[in-house]
Amino acid sequence: MTQKQPHPLTKLTMRMLPFSDAISDALPFGQLMRLSLFQISVGMASVMLLGTLNRVMIVELSVGAMIVAFMIALPVLIAPFRALLGFRSDTFRSAIGWKRVPYLWFGSLWQFGGLAIMPFALLVLSGVQVVGPSWAGEVLAAIAFLMTGLGLHMTQTAGLALAADRATEETRPRVVSILYVMFLVGMGVSAMIIGWLLTDFTNLLLIRVVQGAAVVGLVLNVIALWKQEKTRPMSKKEREKPRPLFRKAWSDFIKGGEAGRLLAVVFIGTMAFNMQDVLLEPYGGQVLGLSVSATTLLTAMWAAGALLGFALAARLLARNTDPYRLAGKGLLVGLLAFPVVIFSAPLESTFLFFTGAGLIGFGGGLFAISTLTSAMVMPAEGLVGRGLALGAWGAAQATAAGLSVALGGTLRDWIDSLALRGTLGEALATPTTGYSFVYHSEIVLLFAALVVLGPLARMNRHASSNQKGSARIGLADFPT
Repeated sequence: MTQKQPHPLTKLTMRMLPFSDAISDALPFGQLMRLSLFQISVGMASVMLLGTLNRVMIVELSVGAMIVAFMIALPVLIAPFRALLGFRSDTFRSAIGWKRVPYLWFGSLWQFGGLAIMPFALLVLSGVQVVGPSWAGEVLAAIAFLMTGLGLHMTQTAGLALAADRATEETRPRVVSILYVMFLVGMGVSAMIIGWLLTDFTNLLLIRVVQGAAVVGLVLNVIALWKQEKTRPMSKKEREKPRPLFRKAWSDFIKGGEAGRLLAVVFIGTMAFNMQDVLLEPYGGQVLGLSVSATTLLTAMWAAGALLGFALAARLLARNTDPYRLAGKGLLVGLLAFPVVIFSAPLESTFLFFTGAGLIGFGGGLFAISTLTSAMVMPAEGLVGRGLALGAWGAAQATAAGLSVALGGTLRDWIDSLALRGTLGEALATPTTGYSFVYHSEIVLLFAALVVLGPLARMNRHASSNQKGSARIGLADFPT
């Protein structure tokens, strides 16, 4: 009996649906979109930590900038533990058979708890305190930021691992792109909504908005994880077996050199693309004289470039393009983008500046999706599972992103002070010097990332020559 072919109009509709090429029998469209809600939640929490609360503490609550910087840095300190969290989700044992869902659930609870106590901690930190020790505000705020940071890292690591488990070899690259897009959507939408809600700031309104975000995040994560993980009940004997040690799995992960080299590429490349993160808008205003409304368009330009990079990476990876070589192309785009930004100042060209911002987003998107796909398609064999690989990628990426922002701002201020004092010579005594130094440093880091990436691309090309089909997407001979 021949199978009934779908109507041509149905096939056309499916092709026009966003993300339709990521659909598979193992992960249908509805379940994929529902699962991606955890990225909306994580994006919202990231905006709260890195954007909204940052501004509220400094402007509305008059908290010292050094204390704010310390609080913002606390979630970054959690990032290196993502590898451990991923490994624990690989090896978790339960009577139901769940591995990822418990970590998604407890990550949601940590995130919810941190945001729930956050506004009260910040009010105490700002001096609105009647009783208690003087250090209570700092301690409570630190606890709230740590809890939220731990929750979003645990949720994202387990969620990515679950998506990798459910996707097929052919659809994983596109699933990666979808999850990245949903993370950006979560950040963008929540930033607009939270900013609008806090227009007429009051202490009571801060409590309502932050705790409302905590509830929304928990609800989104529960909807995302509901009936997503396929389970196999485990006997008591299976559950009581000794669990593998993390140090053995980590040693197994990096002993061949490829995994460690991949993490080095992720760390250096992320540093290279993110050092300018807090500098592009001030550069546009201070050096090119752009208005506030004009510089705010930079974020949109960067986001458009990043989305284009995600889409192109998903399409090329679906055609068995080597992810390492595609990551190298992303780095090469960065090598074009930063000189464009640098030359926009002497040429006084706003067009070049915005073009450079878009190219930075495009190159960074290609690089991020390609390296994440390399970890995501890793064979789940031996002691090394996808949770460990994705957790290690997330640890390297998040740590580098946090450190690069701090390093970029510090270098700019230091060089700028030297230049304006005339220490570097009369020719460099301009506001452009500090920014230019950071951009040139990023170019050096991009070259360093290419040097580290080279052997991986060569090894993967050699491995791919003996493989056919979707296996060519795989991570080359990961030690397991």
